[in-house]
Amino acid sequence: AAMAGGARRLYRRILQLHRALPPALRDLGDRYVKEEFRRHRAAGPAEAQRFLREWEATLIQQQINEDKQNLRGKAVYGIQLTEEKLNDFRDEQIGQLKELMDEATKPNKKIPISKDSEYKT
Repeated sequence: AAMAGGARRLYRRILQLHRALPPALRDLGDRYVKEEFRRHRAAGPAEAQRFLREWEATLIQQQINEDKQNLRGKAVYGIQLTEEKLNDFRDEQIGQLKELMDEATKPNKKIPISKDSEYKT
């Protein structure tokens, strides 16, 4: 029960931070977060702990980016994933990241991608 309450607070905080995003990016981010939290609802304790830890790290990074934006006056979105972090992902997760990147970088979406968060191959 305590885990569920913590997950709900984390979920709400992430969606609150998304309010500062451009509309198209906010919609994409909200859908992704909702799907991920829904998908992990029935996860075992160890997987649930790891899932929440990773989202907490993402939340902290979003807050850091928000602070950078306030200091520089320039929007900062996303983080650069290290090779070590990518190696921890399952094939399914890599596929989800690819889909997310494809969706976020569609030409008709007009979502600004800052130089700091540019995808590198």
